[in-house]
Amino acid sequence: MSLFVVDASVAAKWFLPAEGETLTEEALELLYRYANGQVRLIVPDIFWAEFANTLWKAVRRARWTKQAADTAIAAMKDRNLPTVPSLSLLEAAFAIANAFQRTVYDSLYVALAIDSKAQLLTADERLARALAATLPVKWLGSLSTQPDDWTFDL
Repeated sequence: MSLFVVDASVAAKWFLPAEGETLTEEALELLYRYANGQVRLIVPDIFWAEFANTLWKAVRRARWTKQAADTAIAAMKDRNLPTVPSLSLLEAAFAIANAFQRTVYDSLYVALAIDSKAQLLTADERLARALAATLPVKWLGSLSTQPDDWTFDL
């Protein structure tokens, strides 16, 4: 069974209104596969703050209600995603950030993917483009939503 690190850009698509969102189908396919035990997911602890911040921005821009965001946060917490402390990933993340000119925040996800022998799935195309050739990073948009086409070879 494949293990994926997911960042907040992917998880937010599980909840935010599809209108104005790209890659919703791909994100929901991943969630479906997770819920059915076909894949495992893991996150660094920074994920939770970034996820909530994404929802806060949607509320602030009047794209979503605070009540809907509160419900999404509770539902996300109920998923009980295994969470790894950022402190244990900090040195590796800092090295990745410096080597590839990425933020330490993004690099924490990459460091977790490397440490877990997993692949990071992100909806951030710029991040994926910058790192995918060298590091275990995959853009969510590169995954097919067709069940027979989704491969998990790492």
